[in-house]
Amino acid sequence: MDIGKMSIYEIDVLKEIGNIGASSAATALAKILDKRVHLSLPEVRILEFKNVSQILGGEEMIVAGVIQPMRGDMKRHTMFLLKIDAAHSLADLLLTSMLNVKRDKARPTSDFNEMELSALREIGNIMISSYISAIATMTGLKISPHVPEISIDMAAAILSVPAIEFGKMGDHVLFIDTEFSQGCTMVEGYFFLIPDFNSYTVLLKALGVRG
Repeated sequence: MDIGKMSIYEIDVLKEIGNIGASSAATALAKILDKRVHLSLPEVRILEFKNVSQILGGEEMIVAGVIQPMRGDMKRHTMFLLKIDAAHSLADLLLTSMLNVKRDKARPTSDFNEMELSALREIGNIMISSYISAIATMTGLKISPHVPEISIDMAAAILSVPAIEFGKMGDHVLFIDTEFSQGCTMVEGYFFLIPDFNSYTVLLKALGVRG
């Protein structure tokens, strides 16, 4: 099923799923930090997969990606991507709030220590799991997130993982641009589902959109 060939109504339903999932992720982030987190209205778009890297700043832009496998009624992965500055801001927010640990500003911007990587992986895990849980609650589907992986690499390298699956499905992807803020710290992140060939159909059937 090619997401680019869905009806307008089906696309609107998927966009609403994106909005609800992003709101759930923001709530999870607020619980981690034990502080109020503001979520700007997510921008949910259908766009060609080949253009995703351009939104991130180009194929050679270094980004942080947390990818989490899904099992059950929906399979493959969910991914949360951050530009490097946003990744540092998010890691700093968690480490400062919980451990009062601040980043050494003298280090290169692409350099993350083990503590920062662990923080990002954990934040990604909780936010993605909340996102998946929101979908499962809405649809009644059984979806289980598994252990996430984090990678700091060029956008093209990180996006090569889902590129294989999207190649089977078509040329378009449901892309969710979210902006979180806590106090003076603002973080822009990107969610998207990376389902297998049948999962979009399963999702739409569960929502009563398709027979």
